[in-house]
Amino acid sequence: MSGHSKWASIKHKKAAVDAKRGRLFSKLIREVTVAAKDGGGNPDTNPRLRTAIDRAKDANMPLDNIEKAIKKGTGELPGVTYESCIFEGYGPGGIAILVETLTDNKNRTTAEVRNIFSKKGGNMAGGGSVAWIFTPKGYILIDKSQISEDELFSVAVDAGAEDIKTAEKSYEVFCDQKDFESVKEALKNKGIQWEDAELTMVPNSTIKLAGTEAKQILGLVESLEEHDDVQKVYANFDIPDEILEEIAQEM
Repeated sequence: MSGHSKWASIKHKKAAVDAKRGRLFSKLIREVTVAAKDGGGNPDTNPRLRTAIDRAKDANMPLDNIEKAIKKGTGELPGVTYESCIFEGYGPGGIAILVETLTDNKNRTTAEVRNIFSKKGGNMAGGGSVAWIFTPKGYILIDKSQISEDELFSVAVDAGAEDIKTAEKSYEVFCDQKDFESVKEALKNKGIQWEDAELTMVPNSTIKLAGTEAKQILGLVESLEEHDDVQKVYANFDIPDEILEEIAQEM
């Protein structure tokens, strides 16, 4: 979506603040634990776990915390059992929203997520209402100062990238989720560092917003992201960069 790289950069900066409060670590530990539970404790054979470990390391999480989370997932250490729940809904301006959560109490989380939607001008919807609008993708955000567009295109596409979008200060690389690790590895071998790299859901269509509705939808998304059980929030808004810049200044 237009403005996606700007919003990704804002979230990346916000993550550093969240890390200081411990909120980000809590979310990352849950993801590592569930990934290990579902696919085993070996990151070489469990892509989801490998991605979760990489994100934990990027956030400077101590290795000991990561290892304990893996062991809790595999049952080597006692721990809380989390289940994955996906919620769908609409926000101001008819924006489609997909919310991924990991929770130890589905009823509590459902009620609290519904309450956030209601308070922030949105509403929950039934399963399948908006999921069809999004496609699973690998996403990598790269500062433009590191490499030329032509060179990045050659490296990334050869490794499996499907699309590269150029913004004012960054590149966005999109790929099929199965090619995510190979694209990251190719970039790493070229000495290219990324600002963000994640498995995400990309909207197939977007809705342009400005003014009050733009700020309302960002307020709803931020409130959802701040909930302890929420791992990721996806939305199909298209908001001008200048409004996103205003939000960044307020953070």
